[in-house]
Amino acid sequence: MDLTILEDLGLTRAETKIYVTLLELGSSTAGPILNKCGLQNSVVHRALNALIEKGLINFVLEGKVKVYQATNPDNFIDFIDEKKKKFEEILPDLKKKQDMQKKQENATIYKGKRGIKEVYYFMINQRAKEYLTFGGGPPCVETMGLTWWINLHKKRVAKKLPSRQIFDLLVRKQADDIESQKITDIRYLSKEFAQFQETVIVGEYVAVNVFTENPYSFLIKDKAVAEGYRKYFEVLWKIAKK
Repeated sequence: MDLTILEDLGLTRAETKIYVTLLELGSSTAGPILNKCGLQNSVVHRALNALIEKGLINFVLEGKVKVYQATNPDNFIDFIDEKKKKFEEILPDLKKKQDMQKKQENATIYKGKRGIKEVYYFMINQRAKEYLTFGGGPPCVETMGLTWWINLHKKRVAKKLPSRQIFDLLVRKQADDIESQKITDIRYLSKEFAQFQETVIVGEYVAVNVFTENPYSFLIKDKAVAEGYRKYFEVLWKIAKK
């Protein structure tokens, strides 16, 4: 029997051992419990008092001696329900603290290819007017693989999120499969524009994705910052060619 479940429910190891011992003994004074559990006297008495407070054991006085008995194991349901009730009382406050932290954290770093993927999937799932990007040179294609990029944009199109993207001429051939998809518009700058990062702007989010040997991504949530990047994108868009 896996008694660690009782510990998961909030009992200490000593409380678990004593409760199970009392189930086996039926009823007992402290002495036999001490002998069977092999715990220190002070530990046993603290655990007994704690189990009484939790309603999992009770006792009767026979003269001046306490005789302990474990309550029905069904009482654990009441014990769990009580803990759940107490937790539900503080749950709204915990959520408020979490929301405050979310508001404070405007920038998050994601590492590795897995982190990069998580950021891109997050961006295409935003409800926004457009998906804008600039950068995205050969290292971006090589790191993630052309198939992954094509599939990403198929998912974006399926979500009906229009895109405008600016690449350098070095990836023009690879970008043909992306550009052939619906609601997708791509323009190009000269080869000198080639970068190892791609900046994505969607709604109030900006993601700067860096495709070095150890790729990583900065995800920023800030309406003013996103608007600044969007203005910079529009300047590049006017310069870029089909």
